[in-house]
Amino acid sequence: MSTSISPLLAPMFSSGPMRAACDDVAYLQAMLDFEAALARAEAAVGVIPAGAAAPIGQACKASGFDLAGLAEAATRSGNLAIPLVKALTAQVAKADPDAARFVHWGATSQDVIDTATMLVLRAAIDVLMADLDRAIKGFAGLARTHRNTAMVARTWLQHALPMPFGLKLAEYAAALDRSRSRLKRLGEAGLALQFGGAAGTLAALGHRGLAVGELLGRELRLPMPDAPWHTHRDRIAEAASVLAILAGSCGKIARDVSLLMQTDVAEAFEPAGVGRGGSSTMPHKRNPVAAASALGAATMAPNLAATIFAAQVQEHERSAGPWHAEWPTLPTLLLVTSGALAATVDLAEGLEVDGQRMRQNLDATDGLIMAEAVAMALAEKIGKSEAHHAIEAASKKAVAEKRHLRDVLAADSSVTAQLGADQLAKLFEPMAYQGASQTMIDRLLASLEE
Repeated sequence: MSTSISPLLAPMFSSGPMRAACDDVAYLQAMLDFEAALARAEAAVGVIPAGAAAPIGQACKASGFDLAGLAEAATRSGNLAIPLVKALTAQVAKADPDAARFVHWGATSQDVIDTATMLVLRAAIDVLMADLDRAIKGFAGLARTHRNTAMVARTWLQHALPMPFGLKLAEYAAALDRSRSRLKRLGEAGLALQFGGAAGTLAALGHRGLAVGELLGRELRLPMPDAPWHTHRDRIAEAASVLAILAGSCGKIARDVSLLMQTDVAEAFEPAGVGRGGSSTMPHKRNPVAAASALGAATMAPNLAATIFAAQVQEHERSAGPWHAEWPTLPTLLLVTSGALAATVDLAEGLEVDGQRMRQNLDATDGLIMAEAVAMALAEKIGKSEAHHAIEAASKKAVAEKRHLRDVLAADSSVTAQLGADQLAKLFEPMAYQGASQTMIDRLLASLEE
């Protein structure tokens, strides 16, 4: 299954197991698996002679075919299945000329290609599920470790309120777990055999077409749908959407980590290693290389998915063009999704956290981050609007005079008349103002299918 990622760049944007699942040999073998299973099913039903299935199956080994020759021939035939069937027929004929007459009996090129796509997609889901399990476990463990590590919650890239770092990490685990559930559903209900013959009616097989299809589906462990889906591509589009969502979740996590790694923030870091994250000219650099790979892959995924969505608009019973656009696009989407996820596994299993720096950054605004906490406490005494204006004025004064907000408020009799010294001091303890965060962490972690 050819893709648009070059061998030189592929390791940066895809995982090794996914490259193996999506490579040309694996895809060719999936096509041959269809042909072998078709022969067995048709022999069992009596459509072809019982003795024809074994010679056909024995010839269905990808190692026996010239990939370059098939690729060249496909440019003239319009798809890969036509030259493959011709080559397979020739291979079978060497051992059993009679059996060669029954290769690809009653099927069409799209049956072979689409079913092979389903088989490759099933293998790819297994690859992604394995990495998702690791990433979710990693972030869940970090969430438990850092559920009481206070950090700055940032909105619009600005300091907003305190939050436990564990909440952020638990949200990562939960987002990935939702993608795991989507992938699981896709594997269980979104894959289907493609078997309809030339125009989706199975006319070439007469009244035995559905019986062959049922056995063929059983052979390949793919459910046979009520009818072929040659030009109804919602199954492929659903897969693309699940993949793009997963890549996007990985990209969000990577974006956060790259921002936390900034020199001016320096709160969390990718795992260190010899030669990792360095610069070709600056010896001191520690660049977010895993995050960059994830972000690059996540940036490509939506546009690849969009191509799959556009390819749904197909004409009548068999399409020319939109179907072809899926062939390089879906495996490339699988590859970049695997790359984003592999980088996320790296982060989940090796993230280095500087809790002391997180606390320093909480204090960087001289108490302003606790302004809402004070305003809400004061609002209980004098009303929300008046309290908001009072704390807003005090905050501006603290900034202008370069003083801690707590000191400004302690010197304001209108505030101290309502809030005692002990209460005011408690209002400036970040982890005393975390709302339902700890319960949310518990709920998120409990939701995971660990």
